[in-house]
Amino acid sequence: MRVVELSSFVAAPLGGMTLAQLGADVIRVDQTGGGPDIDRWPLAPSGRSLYWAGLNKGKRSVTVDLRSAADRDVVARLITECGTVLTNAPPREGLTYDELRASRPDLVHVQLHGDRDGGNAVDYTVNASLGFPSITGPETWSTPVNYALPAWDVACGLYLTVGLLAAERHRLRTGEGRQIRVALQDVALATAGNLGYLAEAQLCAEPRPRLGNHLFGDFGRDFVTADGRVMVAVLTARHWRDLVAVTGLAEVAGALERALDADFGQAGDRYTYREALGGVLAPWFSSRTCAEVGDAMRDTSVLWSRYRDFAELAADLHAYPLMGELDQPGVGPHLAPGSPILFGSASPPPSPAPTLGEHTGDVLRTVLAPRVGDAIPPA
Repeated sequence: MRVVELSSFVAAPLGGMTLAQLGADVIRVDQTGGGPDIDRWPLAPSGRSLYWAGLNKGKRSVTVDLRSAADRDVVARLITECGTVLTNAPPREGLTYDELRASRPDLVHVQLHGDRDGGNAVDYTVNASLGFPSITGPETWSTPVNYALPAWDVACGLYLTVGLLAAERHRLRTGEGRQIRVALQDVALATAGNLGYLAEAQLCAEPRPRLGNHLFGDFGRDFVTADGRVMVAVLTARHWRDLVAVTGLAEVAGALERALDADFGQAGDRYTYREALGGVLAPWFSSRTCAEVGDAMRDTSVLWSRYRDFAELAADLHAYPLMGELDQPGVGPHLAPGSPILFGSASPPPSPAPTLGEHTGDVLRTVLAPRVGDAIPPA
Protein backbone atom coordinates (compact mmCIF):
# COMPACT_ATOMS: atom_id res chain seq x y z
CA MET A 1 0.00 0.00 0.00
CA ARG A 2 1.23 3.48 -0.87
CA VAL A 3 -0.18 6.41 1.08
CA VAL A 4 0.46 10.08 0.39
CA GLU A 5 0.37 12.09 3.61
CA LEU A 6 -0.22 15.86 3.67
CA SER A 7 -0.11 16.61 7.35
CA SER A 8 1.24 18.43 10.36
CA PHE A 9 1.32 18.22 14.16
CA VAL A 10 0.16 14.96 15.88
CA ALA A 11 -2.97 13.12 14.72
CA ALA A 12 -2.42 12.77 10.97
CA PRO A 13 1.36 12.16 11.23
CA LEU A 14 0.71 9.52 13.90
CA GLY A 15 -1.82 7.86 11.60
CA GLY A 16 0.72 7.82 8.77
CA MET A 17 3.50 6.51 11.00
CA THR A 18 1.23 3.70 12.24
CA LEU A 19 0.62 2.68 8.64
CA ALA A 20 4.34 2.85 7.88
CA GLN A 21 5.07 0.59 10.85
CA LEU A 22 2.55 -1.88 9.43
CA GLY A 23 4.45 -1.96 6.15
CA ALA A 24 2.88 0.77 4.01
CA ASP A 25 5.02 3.04 1.85
CA VAL A 26 4.03 6.39 3.37
CA ILE A 27 5.14 9.44 1.41
CA ARG A 28 4.88 12.62 3.43
CA VAL A 29 4.55 15.77 1.32
CA ASP A 30 5.55 19.09 2.90
CA GLN A 31 5.89 22.66 1.81
CA THR A 32 9.45 23.48 0.74
CA GLY A 33 11.27 24.50 3.92
CA GLY A 34 8.89 22.50 6.12
CA GLY A 35 5.40 22.83 7.47
CA PRO A 36 4.32 24.44 10.75
CA ASP A 37 5.54 21.48 12.82
CA ILE A 38 9.06 21.21 11.37
CA ASP A 39 10.72 22.86 14.39
CA ARG A 40 8.24 22.05 17.13
CA TRP A 41 9.68 21.31 20.56
CA PRO A 42 11.20 19.22 22.09
CA LEU A 43 14.44 19.78 20.22
CA ALA A 44 17.66 17.75 20.08
CA PRO A 45 20.91 19.51 21.04
CA SER A 46 21.43 19.99 17.30
CA GLY A 47 18.19 22.00 17.10
CA ARG A 48 16.36 19.24 15.17
CA SER A 49 12.75 18.66 16.25
CA LEU A 50 12.48 15.41 18.18
CA TYR A 51 8.72 15.76 17.88
CA TRP A 52 8.85 15.79 14.06
CA ALA A 53 11.38 12.96 13.93
CA GLY A 54 9.40 10.88 16.41
CA LEU A 55 6.12 11.09 14.46
CA ASN A 56 7.57 10.50 11.00
CA LYS A 57 9.63 7.37 11.51
CA GLY A 58 9.71 5.02 8.53
CA LYS A 59 8.23 7.47 6.00
CA ARG A 60 9.63 9.02 2.84
CA SER A 61 9.74 12.80 2.52
CA VAL A 62 8.88 14.93 -0.50
CA THR A 63 8.91 18.72 -0.55
CA VAL A 64 7.21 20.94 -3.12
CA ASP A 65 5.93 24.49 -3.34
CA LEU A 66 2.26 23.98 -2.55
CA ARG A 67 1.59 27.61 -3.50
CA SER A 68 2.55 26.74 -7.07
CA ALA A 69 -0.16 25.36 -9.37
CA ALA A 70 2.48 23.33 -11.22
CA ASP A 71 3.75 21.71 -8.01
CA ARG A 72 0.20 21.04 -6.81
CA ASP A 73 -0.36 19.25 -10.11
CA VAL A 74 2.67 17.06 -9.36
CA VAL A 75 1.20 16.24 -5.93
CA ALA A 76 -2.20 15.50 -7.49
CA ARG A 77 -0.55 13.07 -9.93
CA LEU A 78 1.31 11.46 -7.05
CA ILE A 79 -1.95 10.98 -5.10
CA THR A 80 -3.85 9.57 -8.05
CA GLU A 81 -0.97 7.22 -8.84
CA CYS A 82 -0.82 5.93 -5.25
CA GLY A 83 -4.59 5.93 -4.79
CA THR A 84 -4.68 6.77 -1.08
CA VAL A 85 -4.20 10.08 0.72
CA LEU A 86 -4.22 10.99 4.42
CA THR A 87 -4.39 14.67 5.20
CA ASN A 88 -5.24 17.36 7.71
CA ALA A 89 -4.26 20.13 5.30
CA PRO A 90 -6.92 22.60 4.18
CA PRO A 91 -8.11 21.86 0.64
CA ARG A 92 -6.09 23.64 -2.04
CA GLU A 93 -7.02 24.19 -5.65
CA GLY A 94 -6.17 21.04 -7.59
CA LEU A 95 -6.04 18.89 -4.45
CA THR A 96 -9.69 18.74 -3.38
CA TYR A 97 -11.43 15.41 -3.02
CA ASP A 98 -13.68 16.01 -6.03
CA GLU A 99 -10.77 17.02 -8.26
CA LEU A 100 -8.64 14.05 -7.22
CA ARG A 101 -11.53 11.60 -7.53
CA ALA A 102 -12.17 12.78 -11.08
CA SER A 103 -8.72 11.42 -11.96
CA ARG A 104 -8.85 8.37 -9.67
CA PRO A 105 -12.45 7.14 -9.14
CA ASP A 106 -11.40 4.48 -6.61
CA LEU A 107 -9.50 7.03 -4.48
CA VAL A 108 -9.38 6.51 -0.72
CA HIS A 109 -9.31 10.02 0.73
CA VAL A 110 -8.97 10.39 4.50
CA GLN A 111 -9.39 13.93 5.87
CA LEU A 112 -8.92 15.13 9.45
CA HIS A 113 -10.95 18.15 10.60
CA GLY A 114 -11.09 20.03 13.87
CA ASP A 115 -14.87 19.68 14.04
CA ARG A 116 -17.46 17.99 11.87
CA ASP A 117 -18.23 21.21 9.98
CA GLY A 118 -14.60 21.53 8.91
CA GLY A 119 -13.70 24.17 11.49
CA ASN A 120 -10.40 24.42 13.32
CA ALA A 121 -9.73 22.80 16.69
CA VAL A 122 -6.74 21.32 18.48
CA ASP A 123 -6.36 18.90 21.35
CA TYR A 124 -6.04 21.70 23.92
CA THR A 125 -9.22 23.49 22.87
CA VAL A 126 -11.25 20.30 22.44
CA ASN A 127 -10.21 19.08 25.88
CA ALA A 128 -11.20 22.40 27.45
CA SER A 129 -14.66 22.15 25.89
CA LEU A 130 -15.34 18.63 27.22
CA GLY A 131 -14.97 19.22 30.94
CA PHE A 132 -11.98 17.03 31.70
CA PRO A 133 -9.86 19.90 33.09
CA SER A 134 -12.57 20.50 35.71
CA ILE A 135 -11.92 17.07 37.26
CA THR A 136 -8.13 17.02 36.75
CA GLY A 137 -5.65 18.09 39.40
CA PRO A 138 -5.59 18.33 43.21
CA GLU A 139 -8.89 18.15 45.05
CA THR A 140 -8.40 21.60 46.56
CA TRP A 141 -7.96 23.41 43.23
CA SER A 142 -10.87 25.36 41.78
CA THR A 143 -9.36 26.26 38.40
CA PRO A 144 -9.25 23.93 35.39
CA VAL A 145 -6.08 21.88 34.93
CA ASN A 146 -4.85 20.87 31.49
CA TYR A 147 -2.87 17.68 30.94
CA ALA A 148 0.50 17.16 29.28
CA LEU A 149 -0.53 14.25 27.04
CA PRO A 150 -2.43 15.11 23.79
CA ALA A 151 -4.77 12.17 24.32
CA TRP A 152 -7.40 13.22 21.77
CA ASP A 153 -4.74 13.68 19.07
CA VAL A 154 -3.41 10.19 19.75
CA ALA A 155 -6.89 8.62 19.67
CA CYS A 156 -7.73 10.58 16.52
CA GLY A 157 -4.57 9.40 14.76
CA LEU A 158 -5.54 5.80 15.40
CA TYR A 159 -9.12 6.41 14.25
CA LEU A 160 -7.69 7.84 11.01
CA THR A 161 -5.69 4.65 10.53
CA VAL A 162 -8.68 2.42 11.23
CA GLY A 163 -10.87 4.43 8.86
CA LEU A 164 -8.28 4.27 6.10
CA LEU A 165 -7.83 0.51 6.47
CA ALA A 166 -11.61 -0.02 6.44
CA ALA A 167 -11.86 2.02 3.23
CA GLU A 168 -8.98 0.06 1.71
CA ARG A 169 -10.72 -3.22 2.54
CA HIS A 170 -13.92 -1.90 0.96
CA ARG A 171 -11.96 -0.98 -2.17
CA LEU A 172 -10.35 -4.42 -2.36
CA ARG A 173 -13.77 -6.09 -2.10
CA THR A 174 -15.78 -3.76 -4.36
CA GLY A 175 -13.38 -1.65 -6.41
CA GLU A 176 -14.99 1.47 -4.97
CA GLY A 177 -13.15 4.35 -3.36
CA ARG A 178 -14.24 6.11 -0.20
CA GLN A 179 -14.10 9.56 1.32
CA ILE A 180 -13.38 9.25 5.05
CA ARG A 181 -13.73 12.27 7.34
CA VAL A 182 -12.71 12.24 11.00
CA ALA A 183 -13.17 15.22 13.33
CA LEU A 184 -11.02 15.66 16.42
CA GLN A 185 -14.02 17.01 18.33
CA ASP A 186 -16.07 13.92 17.42
CA VAL A 187 -13.30 11.55 18.54
CA ALA A 188 -13.02 13.28 21.91
CA LEU A 189 -16.79 13.49 22.35
CA ALA A 190 -17.23 9.83 21.41
CA THR A 191 -14.54 8.77 23.87
CA ALA A 192 -16.11 10.77 26.71
CA GLY A 193 -19.46 9.21 25.87
CA ASN A 194 -18.15 5.67 25.48
CA LEU A 195 -16.52 5.87 28.92
CA GLY A 196 -19.80 6.95 30.53
CA TYR A 197 -18.80 10.51 31.43
CA LEU A 198 -21.54 12.13 29.36
CA ALA A 199 -24.35 9.79 30.44
CA GLU A 200 -23.27 10.32 34.05
CA ALA A 201 -23.55 14.10 33.63
CA GLN A 202 -27.04 13.74 32.12
CA LEU A 203 -28.47 11.20 34.55
CA CYS A 204 -26.81 11.87 37.91
CA ALA A 205 -27.59 14.83 40.12
CA GLU A 206 -24.10 15.11 41.63
CA PRO A 207 -21.29 16.22 39.28
CA ARG A 208 -18.18 14.07 39.22
CA PRO A 209 -15.75 15.44 41.83
CA ARG A 210 -12.14 16.39 41.38
CA LEU A 211 -10.22 13.60 43.11
CA GLY A 212 -6.53 14.37 42.74
CA ASN A 213 -4.72 11.03 42.52
CA HIS A 214 -7.63 8.97 43.81
CA LEU A 215 -9.25 6.43 41.50
CA PHE A 216 -12.91 7.16 40.73
CA GLY A 217 -15.31 4.38 41.68
CA ASP A 218 -12.86 2.08 43.47
CA PHE A 219 -9.83 2.25 45.74
CA GLY A 220 -6.71 3.65 44.17
CA ARG A 221 -4.32 6.40 45.20
CA ASP A 222 -0.70 7.37 45.61
CA PHE A 223 1.30 6.57 48.73
CA VAL A 224 4.53 8.11 49.97
CA THR A 225 7.29 5.58 50.61
CA ALA A 226 10.57 5.91 52.46
CA ASP A 227 12.31 6.93 49.24
CA GLY A 228 9.63 8.01 46.76
CA ARG A 229 6.00 7.54 45.85
CA VAL A 230 3.92 4.70 44.41
CA MET A 231 0.49 4.41 42.80
CA VAL A 232 -1.74 1.54 43.88
CA ALA A 233 -4.97 0.56 42.11
CA VAL A 234 -7.60 -1.91 43.32
CA LEU A 235 -10.14 -2.97 40.70
CA THR A 236 -11.40 -6.34 41.97
CA ALA A 237 -12.17 -8.08 45.25
CA ARG A 238 -9.11 -10.25 44.71
CA HIS A 239 -6.88 -7.18 44.40
CA TRP A 240 -8.27 -5.94 47.71
CA ARG A 241 -7.78 -9.26 49.49
CA ASP A 242 -4.20 -9.46 48.29
CA LEU A 243 -3.49 -5.86 49.31
CA VAL A 244 -4.67 -6.25 52.90
CA ALA A 245 -2.98 -9.65 53.15
CA VAL A 246 0.42 -8.46 51.97
CA THR A 247 0.29 -5.41 54.22
CA GLY A 248 -0.80 -7.50 57.21
CA LEU A 249 -3.87 -5.32 57.69
CA ALA A 250 -6.64 -7.83 57.06
CA GLU A 251 -7.82 -7.76 60.69
CA VAL A 252 -7.74 -3.96 60.84
CA ALA A 253 -9.64 -3.70 57.55
CA GLY A 254 -12.19 -6.22 58.84
CA ALA A 255 -12.73 -4.23 62.02
CA LEU A 256 -13.19 -1.08 59.97
CA GLU A 257 -15.77 -2.87 57.80
CA ARG A 258 -17.77 -3.82 60.86
CA ALA A 259 -17.55 -0.36 62.38
CA LEU A 260 -18.73 1.29 59.17
CA ASP A 261 -21.21 -1.45 58.21
CA ALA A 262 -19.35 -1.70 54.90
CA ASP A 263 -18.21 -4.48 52.59
CA PHE A 264 -14.76 -3.75 51.18
CA GLY A 265 -15.20 -6.62 48.74
CA GLN A 266 -17.44 -4.15 46.89
CA ALA A 267 -15.94 -1.39 44.74
CA GLY A 268 -18.50 1.19 45.86
CA ASP A 269 -17.67 0.80 49.55
CA ARG A 270 -13.94 0.88 48.88
CA TYR A 271 -14.47 4.15 47.03
CA THR A 272 -16.80 5.67 49.62
CA TYR A 273 -14.39 5.00 52.47
CA ARG A 274 -11.22 5.65 50.48
CA GLU A 275 -9.86 8.20 52.96
CA ALA A 276 -10.23 5.84 55.91
CA LEU A 277 -8.66 2.97 54.00
CA GLY A 278 -5.83 5.17 52.80
CA GLY A 279 -5.14 6.28 56.35
CA VAL A 280 -4.89 2.65 57.47
CA LEU A 281 -2.54 1.67 54.63
CA ALA A 282 -0.31 4.77 54.51
CA PRO A 283 2.01 3.83 57.42
CA TRP A 284 2.83 0.48 55.82
CA PHE A 285 4.04 2.20 52.64
CA SER A 286 5.85 5.06 54.38
CA SER A 287 7.93 2.61 56.41
CA ARG A 288 9.24 0.84 53.30
CA THR A 289 11.32 1.74 50.27
CA CYS A 290 9.92 1.40 46.76
CA ALA A 291 12.10 -1.68 46.28
CA GLU A 292 10.69 -3.25 49.44
CA VAL A 293 7.14 -2.50 48.28
CA GLY A 294 7.96 -4.17 44.97
CA ASP A 295 9.37 -7.25 46.68
CA ALA A 296 6.23 -7.57 48.78
CA MET A 297 3.84 -7.09 45.86
CA ARG A 298 5.67 -9.35 43.39
CA ASP A 299 3.61 -12.51 43.89
CA THR A 300 0.27 -10.76 44.40
CA SER A 301 -2.40 -9.48 42.02
CA VAL A 302 -2.11 -5.93 43.36
CA LEU A 303 -1.71 -3.28 40.66
CA TRP A 304 1.01 -0.80 41.54
CA SER A 305 3.90 1.21 40.12
CA ARG A 306 6.57 3.55 41.36
CA TYR A 307 6.35 7.12 40.13
CA ARG A 308 9.23 8.03 37.83
CA ASP A 309 10.09 11.06 35.77
CA PHE A 310 11.18 10.95 32.12
CA ALA A 311 14.88 11.06 33.03
CA GLU A 312 14.56 7.98 35.24
CA LEU A 313 12.63 6.15 32.54
CA ALA A 314 15.15 7.11 29.86
CA ALA A 315 17.96 5.63 31.95
CA ASP A 316 16.15 2.27 31.97
CA LEU A 317 14.93 2.02 28.36
CA HIS A 318 17.17 -0.94 27.51
CA ALA A 319 14.85 -3.07 29.66
CA TYR A 320 11.94 -2.60 27.23
CA PRO A 321 11.83 -4.85 24.13
CA LEU A 322 9.76 -2.19 22.34
CA MET A 323 12.77 0.11 22.22
CA GLY A 324 15.46 -0.24 19.57
CA GLU A 325 18.66 1.53 18.63
CA LEU A 326 18.01 4.28 16.12
CA ASP A 327 20.59 6.54 14.48
CA GLN A 328 18.42 9.44 13.44
CA PRO A 329 20.07 11.87 10.98
CA GLY A 330 20.44 15.26 12.58
CA VAL A 331 19.71 13.85 16.03
CA GLY A 332 22.16 11.02 16.64
CA PRO A 333 21.93 7.51 18.12
CA HIS A 334 19.25 6.93 20.74
CA LEU A 335 16.63 4.41 21.78
CA ALA A 336 13.26 4.81 20.07
CA PRO A 337 10.04 2.76 20.01
CA GLY A 338 9.12 0.43 17.20
CA SER A 339 5.53 -0.63 16.64
CA PRO A 340 3.71 -1.70 19.81
CA ILE A 341 1.82 -4.31 17.74
CA LEU A 342 3.29 -7.79 18.09
CA PHE A 343 3.11 -10.05 15.06
CA GLY A 344 3.51 -13.42 16.70
CA SER A 345 6.41 -12.79 19.05
CA ALA A 346 8.03 -9.88 17.22
CA SER A 347 7.25 -6.29 16.33
CA PRO A 348 8.82 -4.13 13.61
CA PRO A 349 11.86 -2.22 14.90
CA PRO A 350 12.06 1.58 14.63
CA SER A 351 13.11 3.12 11.32
CA PRO A 352 14.56 6.61 11.05
CA ALA A 353 12.43 9.54 10.02
CA PRO A 354 13.53 11.09 6.73
CA THR A 355 15.25 14.39 6.48
CA LEU A 356 12.97 17.01 5.00
CA GLY A 357 12.68 16.48 1.25
CA GLU A 358 15.12 13.56 1.30
CA HIS A 359 13.18 11.46 -1.21
CA THR A 360 11.74 14.14 -3.49
CA GLY A 361 13.70 13.24 -6.60
CA ASP A 362 13.53 9.49 -6.04
CA VAL A 363 9.76 9.42 -5.43
CA LEU A 364 8.92 11.61 -8.40
CA ARG A 365 11.19 9.57 -10.67
CA THR A 366 10.03 6.12 -9.58
CA VAL A 367 6.40 6.61 -8.58
CA LEU A 368 5.40 9.00 -11.34
CA ALA A 369 5.91 8.38 -15.03
CA PRO A 370 7.48 11.71 -16.02
CA ARG A 371 5.73 13.67 -18.75
CA VAL A 372 7.55 15.65 -21.39
CA GLY A 373 8.55 19.00 -19.94
CA ASP A 374 8.33 17.95 -16.27
CA ALA A 375 11.02 19.48 -14.10
CA ILE A 376 11.97 16.73 -11.66
CA PRO A 377 13.80 18.06 -8.59
CA PRO A 378 17.19 16.48 -7.91
CA ALA A 379 17.43 13.59 -5.43
